[in-house]
Amino acid sequence: MGRFAFAGISLVALAASACTPSSNAPLDSVSQASAVKAGAQNSVNLAAFFENYDAAGLKRSPQSKAYRGIRDADYGKWDDPSDEAAAADYRATQDAVAEMRAEYDRAALSEGDALSFRLFEMMAERSASLYPYREYDFLFDHRRGAHTGIPAFLINIHRVGSEQDALAYVERIAGIGPQLEMLTDQARKRAAAGIMPPDWVYPYVIADLESLIAAGDENAVLEDFSAKVAKLELSSDDSEGMIEDAEQAWAQSALPGYRRLLAEMRRQQKIAPTDDGIWRLPQGEEYYAARLKSYTTTDLTADEIHNIGLREVERIHGEMRVIMGEVGFAGSLQDFFEFTRTDERFYYTTREAYLADAQEKLDAMEQKLPDYFGTLPKASMIIKPVEAFREKSAGKAFYQSPAADGSRPGTYYVNLYRLQDMSKNELEALAYHEGFPGHHLQRALQTELGNVPPFRRFGGVTAYTEGWGLYTEELGKDMGFYQDSYSDFGRLGMELWRACRLVVDTGLHSKRWTREEAIQYLKDNTPNPEGDVVKAIERYITTPGQATAYMIGKLKIMELRGKAQKELGDDFDWGGFHDAVLLSGPVPLDILDENVVKWIESQRNE
Repeated sequence: MGRFAFAGISLVALAASACTPSSNAPLDSVSQASAVKAGAQNSVNLAAFFENYDAAGLKRSPQSKAYRGIRDADYGKWDDPSDEAAAADYRATQDAVAEMRAEYDRAALSEGDALSFRLFEMMAERSASLYPYREYDFLFDHRRGAHTGIPAFLINIHRVGSEQDALAYVERIAGIGPQLEMLTDQARKRAAAGIMPPDWVYPYVIADLESLIAAGDENAVLEDFSAKVAKLELSSDDSEGMIEDAEQAWAQSALPGYRRLLAEMRRQQKIAPTDDGIWRLPQGEEYYAARLKSYTTTDLTADEIHNIGLREVERIHGEMRVIMGEVGFAGSLQDFFEFTRTDERFYYTTREAYLADAQEKLDAMEQKLPDYFGTLPKASMIIKPVEAFREKSAGKAFYQSPAADGSRPGTYYVNLYRLQDMSKNELEALAYHEGFPGHHLQRALQTELGNVPPFRRFGGVTAYTEGWGLYTEELGKDMGFYQDSYSDFGRLGMELWRACRLVVDTGLHSKRWTREEAIQYLKDNTPNPEGDVVKAIERYITTPGQATAYMIGKLKIMELRGKAQKELGDDFDWGGFHDAVLLSGPVPLDILDENVVKWIESQRNE
């Protein structure tokens, strides 16, 4: 037996016992009972197989445990960032899928188990397709990396409900130095092989590092730790002692680690490439094709995706001209873009006003959800600004899933660093995308799916997840929202943004556009302010392919909804359709198609 088998159980025999007999003779009652029993046992053991795979993965990843709300002996540790650990993770998945294929006959499984079997295979295949390029990722860029990821993790994920949790926090601070040292060494090796982000990335990273180092003992991590310890029922001596230990760990471990990283980033800045697309890397074309396939879960080529983008841009521009007529604007579409981009009426003057309006929209949406959804999540959601230590470089909005044990709500982060980049017109669509009925509804439901294996409850498929988020922006209009024409224009603006992503992402990484050419395309074709445009293009450069998943996924969901509405007519049920999309958890788009078609057939047969 392999590493995920169980002592004393022959999984092959159990799988075989559930297969249909080769004889065409009907089963007698005893044989039928035996087959049912064997099938049930088969299902139980497959579930245990997936649980065991998950447990092994959690054992290798203390940070994944923390995201799940698990606090055990590993609570003070960081994940191993070494190449050897990455290889071990890869081998574990490939070994597991090989064993699953050997031990189980998919044809003998129940429908739900067979789907898990297929999804596990697909997950392993996506992993295998990208594994040859595992060192192509940029370890530090303006949006991601341990330099900001470590503080964000400690502040947002590491909960402190006891003295032991606080001690684990101090242990993690003490572990920052070794963590950063290993990652710095890896970044140095990759740079020697030509794997570096473009030169314009480095000022962002360097500025973040300099700011964190200059903060001294008043940095965000130590402030967070002090605030969390203050809520514990500890004596003043114990609290002060813990805070002193944390400060010492920061000074002796974290600070030297950040300084070494800063020195390496300054060194790399001097030799960084000036080209932007990943076509410049060895086998860059093949790498980009693999990323597109992984993110979209389709076989669409870069050229096909580019052309879909051009088509959608033209369609949305047409819908925007209709709104120009509604508000009585005289001029070209580009004139209207400039008007909505620059007029002060479309921007907030305080963060508090933005947050209050966003909460009001979310509250109103939440009241209407039962009319359109058959199943709603239990987990609550909060909205909060992106923290100061990362708001300069973070995206405009993002979502963090709730903890499975209920200890942490879902969180909609909104970046209010520059209110001039956060149009009032987009507020409504952005709130629906990140909160209700978008990411929070979908990802909280996914976390609460107790009848599926952990890899499905806690994994993800970008085209599905982000396609759903974009789909719900338009769903809001179907539900009666966007009563203000400018807000509806903002909705179209966000959809246009995702259509343009198809054009500029493939332009950068396949057609060899420069950063400046991509920026100009967005300036010419969207109403977004320049700061928004620049930040977006810089994101697409360092995360190739990811941005294409939104529109590709949304178009698929809309296609399937249109099919269901056409075939079912008056019998179409919003709640049933959304359950068909959501209750399997994230799936590749071809599986989503199968799920919805099955639901349509089930509705016809009722």
